[in-house]
Amino acid sequence: MEHVTVSEEPSAALMYHVERPVFNEGYIDSELLHRKKRTSKSLQRRIAEHLRCSSEKAKSVVFGFLPILTWLPSYPLKQYLFGDIVSGISTGVMQLPQGTFAVISLMIGGVAVREAPDSMFAVNGTNASQVVDFEARDARRVEVVVALTTLVGIIQLVLGLLRFGFLAIYLTEPLVRGFTTAAAVHVSVSQIKYLLGVHTARFNGPLSVVYSLDAVFRNIASTNVVTLIIGLVCTVFLYIIKDLNERFKKKLPIPIPGEIIVVIVSTGISYGMVMSENYGVEVVGKIPTGLLPPKIPDFSVFPNLFPDAFAISVVGFSIAISLAKTFALKHGYSVDGNQELIALGLCNFMSSFFHTFVVTASMSRSLVQESTGGHTEIAGLLASILVLLVVVAIGFVFQPLPTTVLAAIIMVNLLGMFKQLKDIPALWRTSKIELAIWLVSFFASVLLGLDYGLVVAMGFAILTVIYRTQCPKNALLGQIPDTGLYFDVDEYEEAEECSGIKIFQSNTSIYFANSDLYVSALKAKTGIDPAKLLAGRKSQIKYAKRDNGERKAVNHCSSVKKNAVVLLDVELGVTHEVVAGPKKQMDHVYTNGQMNENHTESDSEDDFFLQRLTPIHTIILDFTPVNFIDSVGAKCIKSVIKEFATVDVKVVLAGCSRTLLSDLRTLKFFCEPVTPDLIFPTIHDAVLHCKHSRDVPVCPDVQ
Repeated sequence: MEHVTVSEEPSAALMYHVERPVFNEGYIDSELLHRKKRTSKSLQRRIAEHLRCSSEKAKSVVFGFLPILTWLPSYPLKQYLFGDIVSGISTGVMQLPQGTFAVISLMIGGVAVREAPDSMFAVNGTNASQVVDFEARDARRVEVVVALTTLVGIIQLVLGLLRFGFLAIYLTEPLVRGFTTAAAVHVSVSQIKYLLGVHTARFNGPLSVVYSLDAVFRNIASTNVVTLIIGLVCTVFLYIIKDLNERFKKKLPIPIPGEIIVVIVSTGISYGMVMSENYGVEVVGKIPTGLLPPKIPDFSVFPNLFPDAFAISVVGFSIAISLAKTFALKHGYSVDGNQELIALGLCNFMSSFFHTFVVTASMSRSLVQESTGGHTEIAGLLASILVLLVVVAIGFVFQPLPTTVLAAIIMVNLLGMFKQLKDIPALWRTSKIELAIWLVSFFASVLLGLDYGLVVAMGFAILTVIYRTQCPKNALLGQIPDTGLYFDVDEYEEAEECSGIKIFQSNTSIYFANSDLYVSALKAKTGIDPAKLLAGRKSQIKYAKRDNGERKAVNHCSSVKKNAVVLLDVELGVTHEVVAGPKKQMDHVYTNGQMNENHTESDSEDDFFLQRLTPIHTIILDFTPVNFIDSVGAKCIKSVIKEFATVDVKVVLAGCSRTLLSDLRTLKFFCEPVTPDLIFPTIHDAVLHCKHSRDVPVCPDVQ
């Protein structure tokens, strides 16, 4: 029976009163709950229902594959259009001189060089001086890259259709933020040489950041002063514009398009002053124009490319989903990993027939698109249209653009990513494990490269999950007086342990990797180790036997003497009683010459056996935090119940979820001596039962 009492005073606490019997799982399962009858569907019927088409289902599928249909009809022109236009143009201009993402470019370049090395195209040369047909070599490398792009697209599309986007859940927020901060370091280091106007070799792989910085500092004496001045002026100007846009974003009708201003002005000045020739300023240079006709990829190279294609597929997806999650957390929307895989796969597969490169996300371009006012995919569409126009017709317009200007744009927009370093003190205060994930992700990605660093970071993140199950918080719970609440007795003064009862809680699930640790923690926390207690009792019994034997020998000699005295007295006609001392509990009664023996000596073994080895008679295992249990864990708990029964300690379970109970039934957990009557829905049910129950297990004989 339950009722709620509401006081007339508004400030009074809401009270509820419950009166019911103490429940255990045996009663709940047989009397209180009745499962709904469900008819199992045949495989054929389930397939038919899955394939059944309806207007709502068709609409859901279309919107799932084409999410643009959900927001484009309600696109707010006045609010978003100008920002998307500015963002699209700024991003499109940056896209012209470089590849999308350095890591993917280097991985693809390595495959192209391996499959089409210079030695394959040597003509009319000797071993000392080899002549290479560069045109044929480059054409073959393009074919390899196109085939690789096709295969990457197929793999990503298949993974998306098979719902492998769940892998994104292992990219936790600390991992993503550490990884993207490391990516910002890589991008910044790659732009330093353009900002200074020095020429260095390209490095990739582990320690590439260190090698790149070393190369820049070794060549810093060759810095082009004019290039450096242009870069610094653009950097300062863009930083001021960013600050003004942030401070007055509520008053400004539209953000100031700093990137577009910088590109237009610097391109005009460079063209007018012929900076490339007069001052040695490096510019974008010639941009190839025109599109190649579509062509079917060379499928014959697929077997050789598959391992590389799979690696590129995973790395490309990981980079894209990491950046997507970063912006999703910032702007408050969700990301579907499967949708991202399908989108990347379709882009790579379809575009590969037009001689394109593997598609993935770019941190620098994404940051520019976001910081310049981009809100929707319209910005990306405009950037793509601009790149297409440049490739087809107007590439010459951007040829005088100094590369140091692009480096300045990238580095200013990366400042937002470096603000993520503030996560370190925040995580230090809140979660040391998440801080470790952040730091491992950052340093592994900086030192090993983004590809290997991401693998290391994901592996470490998974290890932290295992660590949490290996090192959970263990506690003994006590009752808050006059309530049914139980809390850690070491943490709260009000929590009081119940007499004769220990309530053990371990904040973890129980499975093969931690079941032994769970038992060890249980014995350590409760202070009860049945094996040690039984060993101690055996030692006491052994000592008692030896002591009792010595007493019997002494008593035997004394008995002989007393019998002799009694016989002598009988001859003299004397009748009396001989009484043993306080340590001897055997009475010899003699009446009129007849001797009667009354044995009241208690056996010392029985004395030790009947004494309880511990004042604790019940242990309650709080299974509220336990999400799952495997066969090893179930056997472990069962053995605990049996082991503690040998020292007269009853073990019961409390707080099991219905899913966990179903797992226990599947694992054949409920068989003698473990029954559902040992399972209680709450700790309070278990405590009340144990306080008032007289059914305490009897300790078996100890041999």
